[in-house]
Amino acid sequence: MQHEVVRATSSVQLGPAEIQPLVDDAVVFANQHGLVVALKDPKFVNPDYAVIHAPLSLTPVPYPRARFELAQQVMPLFNTLVDAVAADESYLETTLRPAAAQDAFTGRLLSCLQATRPERQAMQAAGREVVLGIHRSDYMLDAPSGRYLQVELNTIASSFGCLSALMTRLHGYMASGRISGLDASRLPPNPTLEHIPDAIAAAAAASGHVAAGGVVVMVVQPGERNAYDQQWIQLQLWERHRLRTLRLTLADIAAGGRLDPATRTLTLPGGQPAAVFYFRAGYTPADYPSEAEWAARELIERSNAAKCPTVAYQLAGTKKVQQDLATPGVLERFLPPATAAADAALLREFFAGLWSLDPRDLAADAGGAAAAVRDAVARPEAYVLKPQREGGGNNLYGEELRAALQKGGEELSAYILMQRILPPVNRSVLVRNGQWQEAETLSELGIYGTFVRHNAAVLVNRQSGHLVRTKTANSNEGGVAAGFAVLDSPYLVD
Repeated sequence: MQHEVVRATSSVQLGPAEIQPLVDDAVVFANQHGLVVALKDPKFVNPDYAVIHAPLSLTPVPYPRARFELAQQVMPLFNTLVDAVAADESYLETTLRPAAAQDAFTGRLLSCLQATRPERQAMQAAGREVVLGIHRSDYMLDAPSGRYLQVELNTIASSFGCLSALMTRLHGYMASGRISGLDASRLPPNPTLEHIPDAIAAAAAASGHVAAGGVVVMVVQPGERNAYDQQWIQLQLWERHRLRTLRLTLADIAAGGRLDPATRTLTLPGGQPAAVFYFRAGYTPADYPSEAEWAARELIERSNAAKCPTVAYQLAGTKKVQQDLATPGVLERFLPPATAAADAALLREFFAGLWSLDPRDLAADAGGAAAAVRDAVARPEAYVLKPQREGGGNNLYGEELRAALQKGGEELSAYILMQRILPPVNRSVLVRNGQWQEAETLSELGIYGTFVRHNAAVLVNRQSGHLVRTKTANSNEGGVAAGFAVLDSPYLVD
């Protein structure tokens, strides 16, 4: 039986006549303050330079304060967990082998991990290991339980951090006399615009390349529409740390990157050494259209630059690892022994129901997997089927989910089965391309974390702001860049 969904409310009530002038103000604020995305409209003389406001919600969405603050509190622990899981490469190989056998992309990432192991071990032995994590743990508030349940933990290309900080400023402006009933003090601080560049700069300094003119390389997709979120980081790296950033595709790096076999310093097409590779691409098979892109990924992995993420960090963020970590007894092996029990209990506060679809686990009913599959076939609306993919638009729901489970076979090893989270419904005004609609909506919260480790020394480990994405209540997907959702802010209620 499906749980009843409750409605979250706030004190803000807007009539249609009030909404249009407020939308006008919000759009002007967004355009004036860089809360924008590329328009990519071919009718402009140079479409690459045309912008439009980012999709946004006119008012923030209510969230329970205590649960929000708990999600902030646990983020450094998730950072530490990712680092520990990524360091255990035998665990990654064992856990991901069944999925990799059915999913060529995961298999190729595992092959990259194995091929570059000698260089990684040499850097560790030489005291040159620098790891950089910019993570985002995504949650939905589950109305039946009152808990935040984790949708996924992003370890690569955790986007919209900078635009989210600007969304907080926009809603603060709307709460400062523009919209009666909004209290700006209920908007939590959102330091992503400072914390993310600061973490990248700390990793660059630890790499040892800055004094020699080392630069940050932002690995991007061709024709990126979300470049302005990325370029806020580029601007802050220069203004706060005097670090230059180069925007290069994997194909650019393949064509012009040169790795010194003795020092493992990777020199870029302009002759500068790479201090940090910060990936805003590389998370989908479409980012590797040829062998050249895979060669570039290996070249980066073999270099002594800091990487965000390493291929091990990327694999630590896969859905299969998320599911396996939820298995009783697994978390504890990656946590400090003195606090493992308490830390594991805190982390499990955020775990939804997750089940393996490896035929061997189903045959043994490991973790109740077989029972969960039977229930999902009977009640497909209560579950979601997730492949090893990032970027939105990949999950299976409803009849597609039921058909895939009934078909069965080894192919299911590339998926995990997850409990469907049932968030409260809100009423929101969604603004996209200057047009607005009032709709029943659902929201997803992301908490950012930044982590830098140089050899055994942890230089940075903190929660670093938040993102809220709001979508219409009848939409299964929730990506802003994919066109399903708008940017929003949390409004804390007691």
